[in-house]
Amino acid sequence: MSADAQSQQRLEKIRSRPIDGQALKNLVEAGLTWLKTNQQTVNALNVFPVPDGDTGTNMVLTMTSAFNEIANSGNHHLGQMAGAVAQGALMGARGNSGVILSQLLRGFARGMHDNETLDGPTLARAFAEARDTAYKGVVRPVEGTILTVAKDAAAAAESALKSTQDPIEILSLVVKAADESVQHTPELLPVLKQAGVVDSGGKGYFYILEGMLRYIYGESLESPLATVQPLSAMNFENAMQEVEEGQDFEVVVDFFPGGVFDLQKFYGGLEEMGTSIQVGEGDGMYRMHIHVPLENRYKPIDFIMGLGTITKVAMENLLAQMEDLDKAAGERLDLTPVEPGQIAVVAVSPGRGLSRIFASLGVAAIVEGGQTMNPSTKDILEAFENLPTDKVIILPNNKNIILAAQQAKEVTVKEVYVVPSRTIPQGLSAMLMLNPDGDAAAIAARMEQSLSLVRTGEITVATRTVEIDEVAVQEGQVIALLDGKLVLSAGSIEEACLTLLEKAETADHELITLFHGEDMPAAEAQRIADKIREAYPSQEIEVQDGGQPHYQFIISVE
Repeated sequence: MSADAQSQQRLEKIRSRPIDGQALKNLVEAGLTWLKTNQQTVNALNVFPVPDGDTGTNMVLTMTSAFNEIANSGNHHLGQMAGAVAQGALMGARGNSGVILSQLLRGFARGMHDNETLDGPTLARAFAEARDTAYKGVVRPVEGTILTVAKDAAAAAESALKSTQDPIEILSLVVKAADESVQHTPELLPVLKQAGVVDSGGKGYFYILEGMLRYIYGESLESPLATVQPLSAMNFENAMQEVEEGQDFEVVVDFFPGGVFDLQKFYGGLEEMGTSIQVGEGDGMYRMHIHVPLENRYKPIDFIMGLGTITKVAMENLLAQMEDLDKAAGERLDLTPVEPGQIAVVAVSPGRGLSRIFASLGVAAIVEGGQTMNPSTKDILEAFENLPTDKVIILPNNKNIILAAQQAKEVTVKEVYVVPSRTIPQGLSAMLMLNPDGDAAAIAARMEQSLSLVRTGEITVATRTVEIDEVAVQEGQVIALLDGKLVLSAGSIEEACLTLLEKAETADHELITLFHGEDMPAAEAQRIADKIREAYPSQEIEVQDGGQPHYQFIISVE
């Protein structure tokens, strides 16, 4: 039997059965699988040339939480199953993309709530509810994002009803419309066009819908559409979060391929050896990353040796690395005890050093998170639910965590205020306003006012070649951001720091604090601080160990 005949036979079999709760479970799993297969493709669509391309990861983790909620359910009621999916997504939502995805799933659940099985009009209504719920959940909706893709998908579903009542045909037309919508996003959002990418969240949503359709037609969900990302965009930290049982070693190989390099065949060979596969390229050199079991640790090397010239091999014991991470996570922080009736502050922090500083300022709970490791709604909720007070202030300290913090506020009976701190310096500035025995609403208002009293600089390395806001950046260059805006590229970290401080009009401020990252030696941080002291002899210059990943310096100017 031909592949087309098999596909048609499968389609007829699916059509002969009602699309109930169990069928929905299979579709959700398929959407998750296809999204996970193409996770790195979505991550690589990051607009800004900074190492935080985590949209794909956030959406995968959100969908994983949604599926885990129903994985063992035998419920056949469509609406009830959809409600459970939405609940799982709500609690597992990470980052702005994950939160919006959870709102889309909440809308789907509303559209299917009373239905035992799915028909065409119900599917169209569900897409419309998903669109409306997602738009309502964002204070200032921006077109050219996942919201636009959701809107175009809903419009396609509604239009399809004019010619068919078949939910499978409707889904097929929706997937086509979503694909076209994603391709159109750069025309709606200039920053996408500048960066030469489509919207990452919209692309992730498309993959979920396409995965469902591929499942219906019996197409593969495990083989990725092979892609190569820039070397500097390869995110091994997220790979570490996904270490699977039996994957004992991390192997990284740099090589120059000889002859014609078949990327799809290369991926296929690696998939037989392990998981967490990433491939990056720069100036003709390729870098392969994979997690493998003990007995396979040399197989990727032998495989690549037959494809070209190997220039570097790195191998790490994942079990030992995970033990070190667990040990570091277990180090005790002296958090401030809180009494009933007092205000408890929950702060999100990306580094152990920064966590210690927050603790010293009176924080009652720390949530680990930041760039590339956005905490979920559930993570934030669990940080304060068991504290012996009903007054809570949350400091997200990252623009991509604010929505998850607001969702945590919505699902608790406690009196919670989210102070929308977008950076670590803003969060530290807010902590200076804390009076644990004061009025929670008044303290939160004072904290929010304090956010404007500090400017934030960030020094990192560019992950892509791009020009944004008239700043030309080459992949691998040192770059600086001022209050979240890309302002310069430089030849060295020292040059970037000094030029950034000049743009921040530091001469008009009193205090400069440098929080150096985990990859910045303390001695080098002090050397650069001395150069800054020479340039700004009237300002007080402090150096703190922040311990944050990816960013050599986070700089506070007050």
